[in-house]
This record gives sequence, C-alpha cells and structure tokens, in this order.
Amino acid sequence: MTDVVAKPSAMAEIFGDTGPFATHVSGYLPRQPQIVMADAVAEALSTDTTLLVEAGTGTGKTFAYLVPAIISGRKTLVSTGTKNLQDQLFHRDLPAVRKLLGKPVRTALLKGRSNYLCPYRLQLSQDEARLPTRQAVSDLQKVAAWANKTKLGDIAELIDIAEDSAVWPLVTSTADNCLGQACPEIDRCPLVKARADAAEADIVVVNHHLFFADKALKDRGFGELLPPVEAVIFDEAHQLPDVAAVFFGQSLSSRQINDLLADALREVLAAGGDLAKMHDLASQVEARLGDFRLLFGTDPRKGVWAGVAELADLPDLVSQCTQALTEVMQALALLRDKSRGLENVHRRSEELLDLFIQLTGPTPKSQVHWYETYNKGFVLQWTPLDVAQPFRELMAATTGAWVMTSATLAVRDDFSHFRSQLGLPKDVQSLQLPSPFAYEQQALFYVPRGLPDPGDMSYGQAVLNAAIPVLRASKGRAFVLFTSHRALKEAALWLPNQLDYTFLVQGTQPKAELLRRFVATEQAVLLATGAFWEGVDVRGADLSLVIIDKLPFASPADPVVAARLSAYKAEGRNPFSGFQLPSAIIALKQGAGRLIRDVSDLGVLMVCDPRLVARPYGQLFIQSLPPMRRTRSIDEVTAFFQFLASLEPDSP
Repeated sequence: MTDVVAKPSAMAEIFGDTGPFATHVSGYLPRQPQIVMADAVAEALSTDTTLLVEAGTGTGKTFAYLVPAIISGRKTLVSTGTKNLQDQLFHRDLPAVRKLLGKPVRTALLKGRSNYLCPYRLQLSQDEARLPTRQAVSDLQKVAAWANKTKLGDIAELIDIAEDSAVWPLVTSTADNCLGQACPEIDRCPLVKARADAAEADIVVVNHHLFFADKALKDRGFGELLPPVEAVIFDEAHQLPDVAAVFFGQSLSSRQINDLLADALREVLAAGGDLAKMHDLASQVEARLGDFRLLFGTDPRKGVWAGVAELADLPDLVSQCTQALTEVMQALALLRDKSRGLENVHRRSEELLDLFIQLTGPTPKSQVHWYETYNKGFVLQWTPLDVAQPFRELMAATTGAWVMTSATLAVRDDFSHFRSQLGLPKDVQSLQLPSPFAYEQQALFYVPRGLPDPGDMSYGQAVLNAAIPVLRASKGRAFVLFTSHRALKEAALWLPNQLDYTFLVQGTQPKAELLRRFVATEQAVLLATGAFWEGVDVRGADLSLVIIDKLPFASPADPVVAARLSAYKAEGRNPFSGFQLPSAIIALKQGAGRLIRDVSDLGVLMVCDPRLVARPYGQLFIQSLPPMRRTRSIDEVTAFFQFLASLEPDSP
C-alpha cells in the first residue's frame, strides 16, 4: 500500500521555498505561521466566515492576508489602524504582492475627506483677504501651486507644510461643510475621484475611522463613503472597540462651532450679504461659548456630565448659548437661497444647535455622558457603554467574510475579551500564531528590584532613577514609554540633566519627524506615551532598549472607564478581571512589541512595575508576553549590553 502524500496548499506553494516570495524577495525566509495564517484567511474568504488571528511580530501577517485576498478575486476592503499603515499597504505592500503574483488586480486608496484638497474651499480662501498668519499665507501659496499639478489631491503629498498648519482647515472639507453633489467644483473634486476609483477597484484600502464614519453617515441618512464589498479585513484589529465607541456615540466640540462661524462669514462675504451683522452674531456665539467653557474651571480636565449638570449657573449659560446659536441659524435661513455654500452652513447651524441641545440635556440610557476641556475649547460626548450590539448589527448588514488580525488580540491564549467587546459569538474561529523570532536568545526581560508601589508618591522618581544605569548601559538607543502625560513631562524635565544624550519628546514635533531623528541620531532617547506604544517599527541597533514605566491600566478617573467599571459591577461581573486586566495586558503587549522587530534584533525590555512579581495577576501579564529570558539583576542587564557592544563593528 502506497502512502498518500498530501498536496501542499496553494498558500504553501506561494510562500514556500520555491514560491515567488523565496525566489524574488531578497532575504525572504518561509515561515510556517505565515502559511497557516494565509490558509486560514483563504478558507474564511471562500466560506464567508469570520476569523480572528493573533499573529506575533514577524509572522508576516500583511502578506498572509493580501495574497489570499488577491487570489480570491473577491472585492475586498482592507482597513488599517493608522493612515501611515494605510499608505504603506497601498504604496508598498500591495504593489509588491501584485507583481509577485502576476495578478492585474485593481487597487484604490480611500481616506477621510479631510485628507483631500477641496477646490471649492481653496478658491474661497484665495478670494478672502484675511488669513490668520503670514505662515498661513505662505502655505496657501504652496497649496495653490500644488493644486494645479496633483493627480490624487492627497494632502500627504505636501510634506513641506506642517501637520498643524492653519491652512489645512481652509483648503479641505469635513462632513459638516462639504457641499456634496451641489458643489460647483464637484467635477474637480479629488474625493469624488477617489471614491469613483474605489468603486471600480478589487482591493480598497481604508482606515478604521473611515470605516465607522461610513456607518455613522448612513445612519444619519447620508450617502455611502465606501463601496459594497464581499470581504472585510481589519489589520490592527485590537483598536476596533475604541474606534467604534467614538462613532457609535455623539460628539460636539467648540471647534466645530467656531469652524461653522468662520465658514458662515466666508460665505456671506462671497455672496455679498450683510457681513457686519453676521460678524456681530458670530461674536455673540463666541462670547457665550467662552462663558460656558469657564463653567468647567480654568484648567483642562475631563469628567462626567453629572458633575456639572447640577451647577446653578448651567441652565442660564446653556440658554444663552442656545439663543446665540439660534440667532445665527435664523440669520443664515434668510440667506440660504443666495448660494450653495450658504445653504450648507445653514444646514450645519441647525445640526450643531440640535447637538448642543442634546449634549447639554439628559443622558440617554447605555451612554456615558462626559466632557473634556482644553485651554480655550471643549468637547461634549455621549459614548456607548458597550459597542457589541451596534457592531453585531453592522456585521449582520454586510454579508461576506470578516477577518480581524493583530499582534495583540488574546490574553495568554484566550480571545474572549476581544470577542465580547465586539459581540462576536463564542464559536467564532480564532487562530493564535507565535512569532517566529527566537525571543529567548534575542531579548532580555528586566524587572528592577526595590521600586515602591506605583501608588506611592515617590514612584515616578524611583522609575527614573532605575532607568539611568540601564540607559547608560544601552548608550541611549531607547524608547521610554509612559502611561501618563504627567509622568512624561516630569521625565522630559529631569532626564536630560542626568545624561548627555539626545532626548526626543513626544509632542514637540510630528511623530514621523521624531522617528526620523531617532534613527538618524546616535545615543537618542525617545520619551513618549500612548501614540508610540503601537504602530512604530524601528529595526536594528537603533532601538536596543524599551522601558515601560508601569502596567498600563486604564485610569478609573476617566469617565468612560469609570462608567464601564460601574456597569460591570451592576451586572455582577468583576470589573478588574473582566475589563481592566485584559485591556492592560493587550496594551502592554503592544508596548513591548516595539523592541524586537526583525530576526536579527537584540535588546532589553524593562518593565518597572513591581506588581508583575508581587501580585498574582502579574503572571498573566508575563505569560501573555513573548518567552523572553527574565532577570531582576542590573548586572545581567549591563552584561547583556556589553555583549551587544562586542557584536558591533569597530568604528573606523
């Protein structure tokens, strides 16, 4: 009897020793986890099922879902966590895979409308005599010159204009101020062209915010942003619950109102209306909003609406703001027939007035009603306690396959926390694939001795003191990641006086520029918080140390977190084990994942929190991380870095 030899799957042939990747990609090595994932994705696409995949760093998950998506021939939406990853997928990864497979697949990149030039608003801004600064005037000239030659109209092409330039709101549109089909410049609109391209494409690359914005706009009775598809693939899927919560709630910011007022003045000027009267009405709104902002105190803060709802001055201030907004709306109603732009700002004034009344009124059931204030502005929010039901409804309304993947979806080997957040059934197919990296040889996991409890007032300084000898041993080349902006600020003031390194601090420059400088500078140390815990890829000796100040438990002072903890208690569930602990574990996995990004990377992960070894739940954190060699000895850390130094080529 002859043994039957199973024929390799199509994915095994593509990703195997003789496949196109091994043949044509320099340095490519076949990885069994990548093949397993690609097979699972191909199966989900062919059977219209849902698949969860946690793929450890180095698995090659991007290719593992792009290859079966292209081969399937199904119209597929790929949604990423960030615009940077979105650009990388579209401009680098998709073209590479398409070429290797020899498939003439059509692809499209689609971003939110504020990422595209708005020719109508550009013309309005050029016609307006006043701009806020000389820099804005210079930037507007650059935009105008670029507008005559760009094919895509994607403002990411303008790399020499700062991300926070005052010109961007003047030359792009939002869902509020876009004129839609009534726009006189619709034939030249880059967004319309991008959507037309997406409608014709086989693979459409978007981001999570755009995906949920599409759902929110449909619920408000507006047209679709995204084309119908047969499959949806979410990369960086661990972000989905938080992003969904933003779009399944309601929000109003003072900036939205100020933008409305600025657009109203611009449109009245363009239409030859009574500019002086509109200016007086706008000034009244700004003054009343300023008084309303001071109700919350002078310092920036975040809190539950119930904390201000009983204040004696609130009803009168809300009434004054409502009256001022109503007068603007009424004035615009008299002018709305003069132009499409005035018709649009009138509609927006109605919507924002309605939102203001709602968000300063009673709290709906199952919503967290909260506010956040800044130096001059504020945001009012309703955020759902749970996004499981609306997300289930969203999936039910879209037939086809759903694939959700990330390096961090599970707690140890359990997907139940992620599954329950999105309302996915218990029997949904899930796959956990370990990283192919040899973490035991590549990384050292260090928890220092002698640190106080994180609740102690001296903890922050103790962390910095413990970091000094490790930073000296590593010669910089480190990310120091903090769980709060306060701790980040304290470190940014103290550490540069202790070490003669280049310290780069989050918030002082755009993220991309900080990363560029980090890689280009010897002995650099990046001090950062949330934004750098994920989506950052620095390979090689440039990054040899990641320090995390403490376990990233969400602050119970945050109104949304506090409300969710209360909801868990009300349902008889343990809020710590059911919500706080799994969320913190997934966040720590993301931060720790910055260290080893390639098969040849070497480095130290230092987590300063003594609860890792002092509390029973610390083991769950450790077991959820890659299997690194562990130590509590600074001498062993120093010896590790001495070993790394011996591997580096001598300077000429």
